[in-house]
Amino acid sequence: MSQSETIKLTSLSSKGGCGCKIGPADLSQVLRSLPPTVPNPNLLVGTDTSDDAGVYRLNDELALVQTLDFFTPIVDDPYSFGQIAAANALSDIYAMGGKPLTVLNIVAFPISVLDKSVLTDILRGAADKVQEAGATLVGGHSIDDKEPKFGLSVTGLIHPDKVRTNAAARVGDKLILTKPIGVGILTTSIKKDQLSADETTRLIQVMSTLNKTAAEIMEPYDVHACTDVTGFGLLGHASEMAKGSGLGLIIHQDAVPLLPRVRELAEEGFVPGGTKNNFAHLEGSILYPEHMDQISRYILCDAVTSGGLLISVAEEQSDKLLAELRDAGVEAAMIGEVTKDHPGQITVTAKQV
Repeated sequence: MSQSETIKLTSLSSKGGCGCKIGPADLSQVLRSLPPTVPNPNLLVGTDTSDDAGVYRLNDELALVQTLDFFTPIVDDPYSFGQIAAANALSDIYAMGGKPLTVLNIVAFPISVLDKSVLTDILRGAADKVQEAGATLVGGHSIDDKEPKFGLSVTGLIHPDKVRTNAAARVGDKLILTKPIGVGILTTSIKKDQLSADETTRLIQVMSTLNKTAAEIMEPYDVHACTDVTGFGLLGHASEMAKGSGLGLIIHQDAVPLLPRVRELAEEGFVPGGTKNNFAHLEGSILYPEHMDQISRYILCDAVTSGGLLISVAEEQSDKLLAELRDAGVEAAMIGEVTKDHPGQITVTAKQV
């Protein structure tokens, strides 16, 4: 049996997946101390709205979409880790409405500690996802590091007039989410051997699924804003959409799809630190119903890795888009709407039990 089959990758890092991001509060404190970006008329999307990727116009017909994402192991299987990391990085391009073109691997690996076959399997998993996306691997960079990390830098293409940002939602839009949440809680449970083989397989399937199909289906629709749900959680990324758009968002807790056993495991204490940091950072930005319990609030803030797209689409097209997504096998749900009330904030609704 090879080391690739026996190694427990998640034991090599204190945090996993997008949960290892620097917290939003700390990050914003660092970034606000930097000088403003030099104005450039060709920079269509930069750092101003915490969007998923940067967009730079080359000419009237073509713009580059650029992103970079990497993290520590989120699952134990190296091949699956490579797939998930690649799907997560590619997702930023899809969230902007672009098509991935080229990718670079980013590798940190304890080459003298782990068998080289482990790294081979990580890279193989990523390569398969890059091929599925129709992109081309053009190289990468590696360092010797005691804690493994992996991800991609991705460049995509888009027409300058078709960029989907997270900052252009409109009043009356409906909100569609294309993957269930609860990833952070379940991956924390993996480290404590709380998930069965079937539950782990299901979790890996969700995280390794590209947002390619969802992005292609939404392309002809009147989608005003879009973002992908990752480390800052559903409410964190929804909050960025609300603030960027200058509008309020309503999220219906009962409509948000969850992975199996999320609530059960959260109640047993498997809530990651990244999720708790998200909740704390969002204080004042989220209007929860008084009767909502703390576990429900944590779940909505759960740090996601390779999550779905949060799509703000014109109300009159929302039912058709939702049906088309579901017909294509996308686990989509309509979870809320955009309102002029409480601009920059999220209002959560929940049934009282």
